[in-house]
Parts: sequence; structure tokens; C-alpha cells
Amino acid sequence: MSQHFLLSAAARTLSLSAVARMSDEEAHARFVAIRWADNGGQPYCPDCGCLKVYVYKTRKLWKCPACRYQFSVTARTIFADRKLSIRDYLLAIAIFTNGAKGHSALQLSRDLDCQYKTAFVLAHKLREALGAVVQSGSELSGEVHVDGMYTGGHKKPENKKAERVDRRLAEEQTGKRQVVVVIREVAGRTLPFVVPRESAAIPLIRQHVASGTIVHADEASGWDMLHGSYDTRRVNHSVEYVAADGANVNQAESFFSRLRRAEYGVHHRISGRHLQQYANEMAWREDARREPNGLQWRRITGAALRHPMSETWRGYWGKRAA
Repeated sequence: MSQHFLLSAAARTLSLSAVARMSDEEAHARFVAIRWADNGGQPYCPDCGCLKVYVYKTRKLWKCPACRYQFSVTARTIFADRKLSIRDYLLAIAIFTNGAKGHSALQLSRDLDCQYKTAFVLAHKLREALGAVVQSGSELSGEVHVDGMYTGGHKKPENKKAERVDRRLAEEQTGKRQVVVVIREVAGRTLPFVVPRESAAIPLIRQHVASGTIVHADEASGWDMLHGSYDTRRVNHSVEYVAADGANVNQAESFFSRLRRAEYGVHHRISGRHLQQYANEMAWREDARREPNGLQWRRITGAALRHPMSETWRGYWGKRAA
């Protein structure tokens, strides 16, 4: 019997111990190589793009002779104004990468021996960078699976059965219930959105799914409007998982399974205002699940170093206090 890829040696190309043993110079050189990989690992000015820069011998800085801008390896990136060492960031990304269902901020703070706030913001910066990768790209095409997952708005049931109510009724909702709608190509990309109801995702589906695409959906009434735009095939889940014509939403259900396990088993609770970031992270993990963890590590590091400074997470705790 053939061995599953994730159990093979080819899937393990990243060693946490090797990253932890890096010197500051080695970690800095790795950051430089990943950030400026498009220029053969040679730094260039992030302000004006000038390829000729001067190197400071006493500090890990460069200076652009054209615009006179001084910059470090993390300047104009999501790691700008960093407090941790470069090696700690590489180690944090490696730990984050190896969490198949995600990695909690509390566990990351223990791994790095830093404050919970530091780990929380760092993990969300990585999710923001991954979200930019997930949400970019061309339209989805070919065959796509569309489905929605309701989350949030939990209302604790009363102790006595006679006092309990049907929490599915609209009047019993807390107003915090949201839907994660995923559009997933067969053997392709995964694109999630957070909307108040499934029908609200129809304009987003039309925006991101090319004409002529075969769309698979279940029998929920919110998807009825898709018939006017696509070759839509439906499956009745109360009867079967796969219809006679092959219609199914198994690709979408696979994504929901990973997101639910991240919520219940890793984070225990996901705030509604951060739900889109967690959905983006799980979409990226689904798409990269057949890649070696060393490649995933380099891709996450590269995405973070290409991403500009975060308007949301830069000075997050200070802004909340203000």
C-alpha cells in the first residue's frame, strides 16, 4: 500500500531545532534571501526600487543613493517596528506553519516565551499576509463547489427543559450569527467570504467565478439565483452526499471541517470580527496541504515580507487603549 504524502519524509523538510540553532547572522541572511528572492537575494530600495544600495558595515542597514532612504530587512513590511529578533520571527513562522489545524496565540506565547499580546498580534499579522495571498489571483473556473457554514451567535440553553426555546428561530437569534461561504475549485484554489446570510454571497460569487463555470451547490434556497449565471448542479443532502449527476459539495465540506476543528480544538472561540482572517488561514492551509512544510514556511515568510505594514495590527493594543 502506498504511503500518504504527509507521512513521508518528503513532507518533512523543516526542522524547528535547525531554525532555533540559527545565529543572528544566519537568520538575517535567510530573511534577506526570502524578501528579495525576485532579485537573486540582493537588496534593493523598497521606496524607489533602486537596485544599487550601500551597505552599513556596523549595522544591518542599507542606504539608497537615489532617494537617501535607509532601510532594514523588515522595513515597509508587516514586521516593521519589530521588537523580537529575526530568529524568533523565523521560529514563530515555523511553529505557525506546522500547526495543521492552526496554532493558538497562548501556545505560541509559551513557545516563544513572550507575552500573549505579542503572540496574538504576530499570529494575526501572518493571517493578514496569508489573506492577501488567498484573496488575490484570477477568477475561479472549471468546476467549483459552493457552500455556507453558519457560526457564532451561540445562546446558552436554559437548565430546565420546559424553559428552553428553539434556538433556530429568527426571534431567538443573538444577532451575531454569520455565514462563512466558501468557493472552492476542484483541484484548485479556495476562496472564503464572511457574510450575514448565504444569499448575500451571490454578488461575490459572480464577481470571483468566471462565466461558463460549473457550480455545485446544495438545495439551500440561497443558491437558487446561481442558475441564471452558471451551469448549477444541486445535491439534496437530506437524501445523498453525491447526486446521480455527480453534483456534490465535498470540497467545501472539507474546508469547513478544517475550520471547525481549528475553532473547537485549537482556538476554542473565534471572534466574529476576526472570522475572515481565520477563514483565509484555513483556505491557505487547505490549498497548501500537499506541500512540504519547508516550502510552506518559505511561502508564509515571503508573503509576510511582501505585505505592507498592517493598518489593523500595527500598534493594536495601543490603539485599543486610546
